Amino acid sequence: MAENRETWGTKLGLILAMAGNAIGLGNFWRFPYQAAKNGGGAFMLPYFAALLVLGIPLMYVEWMQGRYGSKYGHGTVGCMTYLQAKEKLGHSSAAIIGALAGMLVFSVTTLVNAYYTQIIGWTLGYSYLSLTGGYMDASKSTGEIFVNYIQNPVMSITFWVIALALLAFALSRGVQKGIEAWAKVMMPLLYVLGFILIIRALTLGSPVNPDWSPIKGLDYLWSPKWNELNWQSALAAAGQIFFTLSLGMGIIQNYASYLKPDEDIVLSATTTVFLNEFAEVILGGTIAIPIAYTFLGPEGIAAGVGLSFIALPNVFRMMAGGQFFGALWFLVLFFAGFTSAIAMYNYLIAMLEEDLNIPRKVGAILVFGFYILVGLPSALEPILTKTSELVFLTELDNWVGSYFLVVVGLIEALVVGWLFGEKNALEEMNRGSYWKVSSGFFNLMIKFVTPLSIVILLIFSTKSYIQNGYFKWVPSFVEKMPELVPWVQGARVLLLAILVIGFAEAYYTIQRKYGSAQTQKGAKA
Repeated sequence: MAENRETWGTKLGLILAMAGNAIGLGNFWRFPYQAAKNGGGAFMLPYFAALLVLGIPLMYVEWMQGRYGSKYGHGTVGCMTYLQAKEKLGHSSAAIIGALAGMLVFSVTTLVNAYYTQIIGWTLGYSYLSLTGGYMDASKSTGEIFVNYIQNPVMSITFWVIALALLAFALSRGVQKGIEAWAKVMMPLLYVLGFILIIRALTLGSPVNPDWSPIKGLDYLWSPKWNELNWQSALAAAGQIFFTLSLGMGIIQNYASYLKPDEDIVLSATTTVFLNEFAEVILGGTIAIPIAYTFLGPEGIAAGVGLSFIALPNVFRMMAGGQFFGALWFLVLFFAGFTSAIAMYNYLIAMLEEDLNIPRKVGAILVFGFYILVGLPSALEPILTKTSELVFLTELDNWVGSYFLVVVGLIEALVVGWLFGEKNALEEMNRGSYWKVSSGFFNLMIKFVTPLSIVILLIFSTKSYIQNGYFKWVPSFVEKMPELVPWVQGARVLLLAILVIGFAEAYYTIQRKYGSAQTQKGAKA
């Protein structure tokens, strides 16, 4: 391991931080409505299949890449990918592959977190509204209250900046005193508050319809609706696995780069997967859906992403102790979002530390300002347009938050499976591990099944994107809203700029650190 590189203080801190990285907002608001609208119990078949063929193999790959990179002082994906590809490809081709991987990961950690932290700000703001009764006025719809919230700069921008400031403060203190210390507090609280909400959810009675019970809400979610099982639901399941495990974002590699040289990464990676799945399938699936179903019936679940900020506040205003339980719900969302956002934030700090030798505390402030700059357009869109369409955020999420993750996963599987090779990869994965990844698992899953599955996923995702008009100059979802087209185009300009910056930064870093050695080697030859 590179000298003076910080490491995790305790095994528990490592597991909680990694679990916090994986457990995010997607576990509690994205998973329930994705499962409900894509076949309920039938959705879980492709979901668990994707977990086995995509999730677990890529988790081992990303943990291994992170610890391997730490030996050379790297916590970012571009240099890690280069080092694992250069023996087979040579310096020039490996540098291009590394720069492409670094570019995509930089775009994800920059653009996803720019709007993800805004949603975290919403959860913090709604915790405040819950305690103060801000959405309890029955004369106003919760939809109207939410629209007023995101169009109110004092509320929406203030709580977003507070969330970013808390992230900057935590990360300025380093890995052990910052990331690890916050994870040790937030993750246990998340599980405790989650169990309190589960108990409350399962003991509710519906004042609206006696047939709308919590158990029937669970039945609605988990009963297989086989007629709804199709390629679209399978794609949604695979996409949820990438989203929920934070795969393809570079942040698992970044956290794994702070491991000690002989840390058990196989057991740690497996534990992280199961902690995340418990939070998603058990906690996430047993809180939001039963509560919404009990008061709102099937249409409450159909609220989609509005389930948390529109449907459930409508429930909390009707139920006994609603202000208290509403505050608990939004605090669970805040803790889940914060522990994921902190990982993406730290990735950018690591780039500044390792590539430009900028001290961590200075880096934390610079990244804070960078996120304000990049995130401001999506924050200002509802304020300036007086709409709630959020097309700027939608366009970025369509590409960076859904598509790019899968492309990065394919690059990782191909580089580790075919370029780094079985011998090197298994030696790194299994060093210090109680459970060993077998040669058969590596050659079957990581070399063939996982990359082939990702290719199939990309092909059908691309087909879906074409059918939905995402590749058009004016995407289909804004064709009837011409006044919002400039916001979509602005999102594309920002995306292109971030891709260019990301490629240039990764390529420059690889060349600066390894290009001169290759030049000297060539001169000697």
